Amino acid sequence: MAKTWVNPGEGPEDPQQRGSGADLHLELTGEGSLRTRLMHALREAIRSGRLAPGTRLPPYRTLAHDLGIARNTVSGAYTELVEEGWLAARQGSGTRVARRAAPLQPDRSRRPPRQTGRRPAHDLQPSSPDAAAFPRTAWLTSARRALAAAPNDAFGVGDPRGRPELRHALAEYLARARGVRARPGQILICAGFAHGLRLLGEVLSGRTAVESYGLDFHRGILTEAGLQTVPLTVDAHGARIEELPDTGAGSVLLTPAHQFPTGGPLHPRRRAAVIDWARSTGGLLLEDDYDGEFRYDRQPVGAVQGLDPERVVYLGSTSKSLSPALRLGWMVLPGWLVDDVLGAKGSREMWSGVVDQLTLADFITCGAYDRHLRRMRQNYRRRRDLLTRMLAERAPHIRVSGIAAGLHAVLELPAHTEDTAVRAARRQGLALEGLRRYRHPDSTMPPRDGLVLGYGTPPDHTFAAALEALCPALPQAP
Repeated sequence: MAKTWVNPGEGPEDPQQRGSGADLHLELTGEGSLRTRLMHALREAIRSGRLAPGTRLPPYRTLAHDLGIARNTVSGAYTELVEEGWLAARQGSGTRVARRAAPLQPDRSRRPPRQTGRRPAHDLQPSSPDAAAFPRTAWLTSARRALAAAPNDAFGVGDPRGRPELRHALAEYLARARGVRARPGQILICAGFAHGLRLLGEVLSGRTAVESYGLDFHRGILTEAGLQTVPLTVDAHGARIEELPDTGAGSVLLTPAHQFPTGGPLHPRRRAAVIDWARSTGGLLLEDDYDGEFRYDRQPVGAVQGLDPERVVYLGSTSKSLSPALRLGWMVLPGWLVDDVLGAKGSREMWSGVVDQLTLADFITCGAYDRHLRRMRQNYRRRRDLLTRMLAERAPHIRVSGIAAGLHAVLELPAHTEDTAVRAARRQGLALEGLRRYRHPDSTMPPRDGLVLGYGTPPDHTFAAALEALCPALPQAP
């Protein structure tokens, strides 16, 4: 395969500029003269779409030099392709791929059918924080400072444990803000909660107990890893821990700070009970602290991990606190499990970028993370209060639960009205989910009707309009 460099300039060539520009790969294969093979390679690059219409080609002298062929060969190939209509040449503009030289069209019969429905006007799914509130200026400041201070080895082969700067920053922050007991050597950086759960799935075996209401995506990760998920009943006090011994599970996945999606923290007696179960059976608690920083009416509920770091894996991420686009998460592992999970991850970091790790470390250390969380708590609390106030005025028969913390609420509906309400909401241009979709298929709990409404995603200026659209979709009072 011959390789040349696209020179963004045209006209008289400075020999010192040879080899500058972007890569252009050409294969001079087949039969015939070099000119014939070059023309074939250029046609194929255009036909396949690698060279898009309007792309400027390198001057023929540059191409000839880098391919090691005569300039007249390249000049002749360019001239003939211009005559054929593949290329266009204009004085002062150089040689470009002709605008009418369309690439081959892909086989559309293999594409999924096009979505013809209109795009929702308001996203009320409990999926992410307000993207417009990402602290761009503060993040950029931390990125610049982190890059300036980074040692040279930060830009070598990545350590699968994650950058030490971030692990030290997290150890301090999690101890202070979440009550987590951790040394930097117990912290493993991953690309979000799902990635961490996949790694754990590779080292666990047997059955894993899960809450009867939760994300089917997370249950699917465990199932794909060969683990059988067994549901635990969920009530107003969280998962029924007393059911654990009968499940035969060796591990349990819980959301103790704010049960997802029904809301509410795990009762203190049940927090103690799950640790007692883990100690007596050699079991393991997987603690999903997905939005533990966002509690509005009193201090956030601390992590269960602090009760026994050797029987709990604590998992957190930036998906709710900053943005899911960062793809940054962490696990605080029992000391005896660190090597096994590192072995599952591999000998090199292939998931989380070093620049974002260094930036987050600085963002935490300089206090910007705490300031951002305090600001967003106030913002999300205003939204929560607006939601509850509007429902009290417009739909007082609808009970709202799970609102003490997090970025979502559950609107409890009369029996057999959930499907109708979801369809009505979609007609109003709302994207939201019913409560039943989160129910474990093997759960013995009677299904509950409700709407899981995320109030984190919409920008501030559209949130009131989203609630105005929601109210007509709700079931009428009996």
